[in-house]
Amino acid sequence: LPSPSKKVKPKIPQPYRTTEHTSETPSTSNAPKEDAEMGNVGSSQPKNKTGKKVVTQKIETAQKTNVLSLTEHSLEEIPEHVFKLSSLRTLDLSKNKIQSLGNISQLSQLKSLNCDDNRLNIVALEPISKLSKLQTLSLGKNRLHGTGGGMGDKKPNQQQPHKQQTQNANVATPSFPYLPETIKQLKIHGNALPSIPRQICSVKLCRLEKLDLSDNNIAAVPSEISNLVSLTELNLDQNSLVSLPPQLGQLKKLKTLSLRRNHIRVTSTNFSPTTNPQPIPPSVFQDTMLIDLNLHGNGLRSGELNEFVGFDAFLERRKRVKDKNLYGGALTDMGVCGLD
Repeated sequence: LPSPSKKVKPKIPQPYRTTEHTSETPSTSNAPKEDAEMGNVGSSQPKNKTGKKVVTQKIETAQKTNVLSLTEHSLEEIPEHVFKLSSLRTLDLSKNKIQSLGNISQLSQLKSLNCDDNRLNIVALEPISKLSKLQTLSLGKNRLHGTGGGMGDKKPNQQQPHKQQTQNANVATPSFPYLPETIKQLKIHGNALPSIPRQICSVKLCRLEKLDLSDNNIAAVPSEISNLVSLTELNLDQNSLVSLPPQLGQLKKLKTLSLRRNHIRVTSTNFSPTTNPQPIPPSVFQDTMLIDLNLHGNGLRSGELNEFVGFDAFLERRKRVKDKNLYGGALTDMGVCGLD
């Protein structure tokens, strides 16, 4: 006998597909709209990497915790709801595509702001000056290289027509904004800065303790660095420095100085203030609290460094602090400052 025919259930057409929830049947009412907002329809690169819902959830949580991390969400701007978090204390906006800080000055309680790896220029930083309680600021890997008001800024292009140079002269170069006096930690690494903006060396930043200016194009440290009287750590790695100013020795609290991959070298250790000045002045070794110095990747040899005036005082201080274990165990390398 022929086998009875099997009844086949008719397939119900689905209005859309999603790769996030394959086991559930999506709603047909507003799902297409929601999916488009998430960036899954008609766009291979969503505006928010993890979706608007996740951002909304984080903002709602921040109302209770006063801490908000929006790192790696492919944000092109700061969501407006963030500016309504009047009690927010910590904000991480790193690794996005943000070009403007919007109304961030409304976050009057903000103490920590991370804007690393975005598309901010000098003009975009202006609202930061109004954050009167800010203590930690990180601006690494942005587009701050067009700063004005620094030492060593480039001269006008001599190949430009005279008329064009005149027009350029009439346009004021944007200056680095003055930062809140409450700043204690500042990171501006990886911005191709040709010089250190004078606003960073302002006497108003007398509370600044840690300064990171690594991975830029800085060729000179201004004498105004002595205004940062509370500075304990200074990172100048991977710049174009050949020497340091004597005023650096006025930073009485300086403990850590990193100068890796610069151009510090000597042709002779017969130093003379006029004809052959010591590239790292004696005052840096003698008059500060320096116990951690890294010179790896420069043109110096350890034997030459040992001939520097004041270096013996640095070695004695470092040994004394290490023996007393007053540096929290962090100082473990007792080599000659990263040199062979």
